[in-house]
Amino acid sequence: MGALLTGMLARNAANGNLATNLKDYVKDTIFQPLVFEQLKAIGVTLVLATVGTAVIAYIVKAVIGLRPGEEVESSGLDLTEHGEEGYQA
Repeated sequence: MGALLTGMLARNAANGNLATNLKDYVKDTIFQPLVFEQLKAIGVTLVLATVGTAVIAYIVKAVIGLRPGEEVESSGLDLTEHGEEGYQA
């Protein structure tokens, strides 16, 4: 939401550098070109995060697996992984 609002609320009156550095993208109107640039950036970020997470998950799954073994899971991860009981039995 913040990235989108950055594009919507950027005004030359608030920051004089915008009038020189981003003059093609920042206008003093509600719907300005910077909003579309921000939307593209949000889309690229979402795709990159999703693909990157999927690639890392597949690598981890191939090397060590994403789930613990059935025996470890049934006896409790707290006890088997670091020797502590999560709840008193």
